[in-house]
Amino acid sequence: MKRLVQLGVAAALVLATVSAGAADANPSNYKSVLSTLKPGDTLNLAPGTYASGLDVSGLNGTASAPITIKGPATAIFEGRSCCNTVEITNSSYVVFQGFTLDGKNLDGVFGVSAKGSASNLTHHITIDGLTIVGHGASQQTVGISTKTPTWGWVIRKNKIVAPGTGLYLGNSDGNEAFFDGIIEGNLIESPVGYCMQIKHQNLRPARAGQPTKDSVTIIRHNVFIKNDGPSPDGDRPNLLVDGFPKSGAGANDRYEIYGNLFFHNPRESLLQGAGRMSIHDNVFVDVPGAAIYLANHNEPLELAWVYNNTIYSAGTGIKFGNAAAEGDAVVGNLIFARTGSVGITGSIKNKKDNLEQTLTDALTMVKKPSTSLTAGMDFYPLADKCKGSALDLSSFGGETARDVDFNGAPKVPPVYRGAYHGSGDNPGWALGGGLKDTPTAPAGDAGVGTDSAVPVDASTDSASPTDAATGDAPAADESGCGCRTTRASTSATPLCALVALALLNRRAHARSRR
Repeated sequence: MKRLVQLGVAAALVLATVSAGAADANPSNYKSVLSTLKPGDTLNLAPGTYASGLDVSGLNGTASAPITIKGPATAIFEGRSCCNTVEITNSSYVVFQGFTLDGKNLDGVFGVSAKGSASNLTHHITIDGLTIVGHGASQQTVGISTKTPTWGWVIRKNKIVAPGTGLYLGNSDGNEAFFDGIIEGNLIESPVGYCMQIKHQNLRPARAGQPTKDSVTIIRHNVFIKNDGPSPDGDRPNLLVDGFPKSGAGANDRYEIYGNLFFHNPRESLLQGAGRMSIHDNVFVDVPGAAIYLANHNEPLELAWVYNNTIYSAGTGIKFGNAAAEGDAVVGNLIFARTGSVGITGSIKNKKDNLEQTLTDALTMVKKPSTSLTAGMDFYPLADKCKGSALDLSSFGGETARDVDFNGAPKVPPVYRGAYHGSGDNPGWALGGGLKDTPTAPAGDAGVGTDSAVPVDASTDSASPTDAATGDAPAADESGCGCRTTRASTSATPLCALVALALLNRRAHARSRR
């Protein structure tokens, strides 16, 4: 009996730890309820207009019990002339989920902001399924911005429509780095400037809780769409990633960029990169210059692996403006360049097994070549096309998802060139202007960082373009919470049975963030 009492007490403690509390809030009381949240709590927002924005300060969940602020799309936080729509200060393990941000087109009012430099530590923040509109009054107005030491963020399945700049991560001077994050499944369309930029990184000073080991930032399954509008502060690529610290923490960090759709840029590249990166199994469509342009920027180009990408209607498919100091590989790409253009150019040591074709060739090689998002463009190979000898992908053995294509299908054996492994009818997501259907994460895709977990759904070619999009707001200054769950034990002890029930409840909570 004494043993059962002990087990009952232990079970109660476990249940208290893993059970999530729920609180309801509406536009009249949400601020007072917000201040009461504890680890594991969920704040459920009622539909309505939240005219005073959302300021989250000193709110800290835990890796196993994040704090969730959740609403329907009809819960709308409005921008204010004084402040950013959502401001995050000294908070961690917080999930923002499902609601809408409307900046009311107020110049300099950002959607989600973490500012304040080293005085503000915001780590393990998840921005999940938000709709961000009305934040495009100027190129300097940003949908999601970080200007503080930022690690472990997950930015997932958000729709950012017509912003000044979609995502601007890291401070413009190279301090306050964004690293060890996941940006996945987002739609960023019609920005004035970048769809997304991650800034270059200076030396990282030691800070409480900040990881020092090598890390990877993953950019996957996003849709980056530009339009023909002017960029008053300078032309920008759809995506720009820059380099890492020269020594110390982060010196061996890298980016993995895969499974994304890059569509249209009238004056710049679709992707520009420096630092250390792999770029694989993406689809690039419609650019007069280089679809992929890799060169020294604020930091040097160090390592560049570019494999199994499909590129259509580009002036140049892949261009290296500088040699990659630590090595390169350009392998298994399928490129349909514009008439008189070249597929691959620049200082590349390891180039092999690519198909460099013309636009006319595409008509007999892929299902429906097109530069129209609404006309059903489809670059899936026709029968017995886009194939060759088996690719040697062994050099990329440490890469996330290197063995699966744009659709998440296995490359067995890896004989296709481009982003798709197969032929006939495309079994995956139809290219278009919405959120991409996210493939199931491959086995062994354990995530990045010490605490974050990967969800299971899973131009002119200027060598150093002017970077005017600092994201500094003229009037109002301006990571990811991965909750690991384990299967409940089947032990017949009362404690394990109670824990199993608690974990099942907890798993339902975690499932909403995947």
